[in-house]
Amino acid sequence: MNELVIDRNSNGIDLALLYNKQLTELHKEDSVSSFQIGDVYLAKVKKIMPNLNAAFLDVGHEKDAFLHYTDLGINFRSVLKLTKIVTQGGLKNSNLDEFEKDADIVKTGKISEVLKKGDEILVQIFKEPIGNKGPRITCDLSFAGRFSVLVPFGKNTSISKKISDVNHKKRLKQMVDKLKPANFGVIIRTISEEAGIEEIELDLNNLIAKWETLIKSTRNAKPPFKVLGEISRTESLLRDLLNDGFSNIHVNDAEYAAKLKEYISNIAPGKDNIVRIYNLKVPIFQHFGIDKQIKASFGKNVMFSNGAYLIIEHTEAMHVIDVNSGRKTTDSETQQENALKINNEATREIARQLRLRDLGGIIVIDFIDLKNPNHRKELLDNLALAMKSDRSRHNILPMSKFGLIQITRERVRPEININTAELCPSCNGTGTVVSSMLLSDNIEEKLSYIWDTQNIGKLKLKVNPIIKAYLTKGGFKSVRFQWLWKHRKWVKIIADNQYHLTNFNIYNEFGDELS
Repeated sequence: MNELVIDRNSNGIDLALLYNKQLTELHKEDSVSSFQIGDVYLAKVKKIMPNLNAAFLDVGHEKDAFLHYTDLGINFRSVLKLTKIVTQGGLKNSNLDEFEKDADIVKTGKISEVLKKGDEILVQIFKEPIGNKGPRITCDLSFAGRFSVLVPFGKNTSISKKISDVNHKKRLKQMVDKLKPANFGVIIRTISEEAGIEEIELDLNNLIAKWETLIKSTRNAKPPFKVLGEISRTESLLRDLLNDGFSNIHVNDAEYAAKLKEYISNIAPGKDNIVRIYNLKVPIFQHFGIDKQIKASFGKNVMFSNGAYLIIEHTEAMHVIDVNSGRKTTDSETQQENALKINNEATREIARQLRLRDLGGIIVIDFIDLKNPNHRKELLDNLALAMKSDRSRHNILPMSKFGLIQITRERVRPEININTAELCPSCNGTGTVVSSMLLSDNIEEKLSYIWDTQNIGKLKLKVNPIIKAYLTKGGFKSVRFQWLWKHRKWVKIIADNQYHLTNFNIYNEFGDELS
């Protein structure tokens, strides 16, 4: 059962997707960032890079956007032609009924043959700016709805491979072929399998309206210019995930809740009642246990079952995950069965971690050694099953002879990296604290100052239990008795577990703190 918890705050919007109360995805919408996947820009070519077979284009970001030849799309010439016509005020009717397409480009061509510096063209963001890199863009435009994807200049109606029923595929194709406009292709998404013709038609009409908005915004525009903004990350999640298994959406902002209700009413009439306004005093992430799960899930070591844990390391080129049992068995057969069990349990946590942290690139997993080939195959199958719900494109390679499994996973947004360690209040992160001997000198100096300036006899000193033990050990030879012989004053020392190692306070006999 899926639940979405939304924390709208001064920095933007934090989204937590829960599956059976367990945190599976965490997203952040920065209020400052303006680049979203799916946004369409009118861009201008700044530089052609023949060696990379790519170009850099100005989309208004501080770093130019990167466009590779393979991301031009076969209909590139038609997109370029359309851009020129529309920016000059042409194409009064936004449909493409009478638009004459140009020839497709070849897949193995050179970018310098089809694009030159100064060209203006419509592009779409498919990878957000990451680190010091600008966004990555494509000219192969597409617009995703809940049930379908509209592809300008496409020819065919394609069906999701996850829809297996042949008759059902045929029915859906015939239905969409009648609905789609000329010079547009359509991809039918998996969720359409249970949808009626009215729902699919409404979805397609919404996408066509989006295309009309794009054309209207592009007329007489000058680059760089955003001609079409995609829906928010929250709405994108709902578009892709909203189904009968989605139980609740908790929002701590009434205005945003109303906006979500309206959006859900458009894409799934009758389901807007799952939006619930959260108005308790306790922060929403704390109330639903999300803060605690974040602390437990984003560290270097992640526990997952009966003492077993993962160690997740990041290098410049890849991510490395090590599976550890945290326990030992003596019998070799039992040890292998135990290793298989822990490995299988680890696959579920690894799949969750990849989604939660949005790890991309190369991921190398060092499972506990398995000698039985059948056990290795079972582990690989379980890993594939665990990652089936991952919406990012990924590829799992067979286990190597060293017992390693490699995964390549596409990342289109900046990786979520949360520091779960807290700064030590005693050492301020340096890893060192003042020695007990110097601390006792600091305490004595403050005691002496109080005795000399305030003429107070009985004092109470509150310290960490470890410091109390240091000050009182040795009886008549202790530090406290040394103070007594030297100052002729007695100090009552009180241990407090709440005190950090180097913290201390001095009070008079009435309990008033002295400075």
